[in-house]
Amino acid sequence: MATAYRPKVVIVGTGLVGATFGYALLASGLTPEIILIDVNRARAEGEAMDLNHAMPFHRPINIRTGDYPDCAGAAVVVIAAGAAQKPGETRLQLAQRNAEVFRQIVPQVARHAPDTILLIATNPVDPLTYLAWRLSGFPPQRVIGAGTILDTARLRYLLGARYDVDPRSVHAYIVGEHGDSEVALWSSAAIAGMSLQDFCRLTGHTCTEEEEREIFAQVRDAAYHIIELKGATYYAIASGLERIVESILRDQNTVLSVSGLLKDCYGVSDLCLSLPMVINREGISRVLCVPMSQAEQERFRASAQVVRSVVDGLEVPEVAY
Repeated sequence: MATAYRPKVVIVGTGLVGATFGYALLASGLTPEIILIDVNRARAEGEAMDLNHAMPFHRPINIRTGDYPDCAGAAVVVIAAGAAQKPGETRLQLAQRNAEVFRQIVPQVARHAPDTILLIATNPVDPLTYLAWRLSGFPPQRVIGAGTILDTARLRYLLGARYDVDPRSVHAYIVGEHGDSEVALWSSAAIAGMSLQDFCRLTGHTCTEEEEREIFAQVRDAAYHIIELKGATYYAIASGLERIVESILRDQNTVLSVSGLLKDCYGVSDLCLSLPMVINREGISRVLCVPMSQAEQERFRASAQVVRSVVDGLEVPEVAY
């Protein structure tokens, strides 16, 4: 019988997102080994101790702190390191600060784990995913940003609550930037194989443009409200990261709205943005340039310009396609 494919996962950055993802990964039983790396070694050691103490309630695995040489052989390296946005700080200023962090991290990961898949969680995630690809020298399919996986989840949750169905039965996507310029694809949103308009006619619900605007505003502004109430968001994004890693390690070919390098999707190329993408053991197997209405296409291109303006403010190395 063939040995199960259960290689180790490395988490770089053990703040709230990294540590919560570590717990989600422990509970999932997906991997036999989790390595925690942080510039604050004491913080990483504390998180490793706490996670190990949860192990009697889950499957036994090896959880320990390490350094970049410990990335060798990792199937996935998740980068959650970086600074949070300060009050009054622009997106470009945050990107520049976290780009400096990435210039320290990514080359070391690439040197010790040349065959790994990079999964980027740090914000602003789209410009930093692009930078990580350039810094690593990896094929673009092996550099994935968390992108709008969380925004899509928020949209599906809110639609499920609005129409009294399990959010897992809702098929709808947020694409473009993970940020204020993101785009809801209302034209392809569906429940039970029906458009929202058909579902509403069948069930007696209302589906108006005003309701769509209200739901989208709740999706777009959710992080601001959560941060105002509790200081940070981490449970849902940790769950999203765990879902991406599951699709990689189990070779599931799952369609997820993640950020990856685009080539001529509605005129957008050489930029990392979110679209539905097929994720498996190779990383991004396919980028799906899904149908969009004319208005959605225009908003998607405008979102790309927002990300482009940030990328243009960073120093990124040249790479050959």
